[in-house]
Amino acid sequence: MILVTGTPCVGKTSVSRMLARRLHAEHVDLARLVELEKLISGVDKARGSLIADVKRLSRRVRRIREDCESDVVIDGHYATDVIPPKDVTKVFVLRRHPEELKQTMEKRGFKNRKLWENLAAEILDVCLYDAVRACGQGKVCEIDATGKSVEEVVEEIISVLKGKKPCVVGIADWLGRLERENRLDEFLKSF
Repeated sequence: MILVTGTPCVGKTSVSRMLARRLHAEHVDLARLVELEKLISGVDKARGSLIADVKRLSRRVRRIREDCESDVVIDGHYATDVIPPKDVTKVFVLRRHPEELKQTMEKRGFKNRKLWENLAAEILDVCLYDAVRACGQGKVCEIDATGKSVEEVVEEIISVLKGKKPCVVGIADWLGRLERENRLDEFLKSF
């Protein structure tokens, strides 16, 4: 199983779909699966989002994997909470510069608390931290998607999978960069 994770709007689903096609693999969009099969434990009214029932979702993904003869590409920001580390080949954490990410989020209707919490999560490496904590640094690969097309990101992932490019962590330091540029307050708003 290959996991693609990251904050909302970094390109997880677009990248995962294309990656699955290129690898002749099955694609599972966790958010869509949760919604379609009602694998929810509640609703977060403050954030306007469903709360996934992680245990039921994990069992459902396990059944998909058992029924599938090919590799499986799983996309979702909580993918590392759903898939046991022993079943994970690699975790690709997509990163995007907060300025570019903010523009994309606003185009998709993110605002107020939801916008600022997700920008803070990107700046503070939350998805990267969660992936390394769950699967170990050896399985986690950070990919900076800033300014790149879906095709370019997929090519980079395939290069890592084929061993042509190293799997590395620590390439995006948005916190340090924004702090050096004296722009941190612009992105870390209180909500």
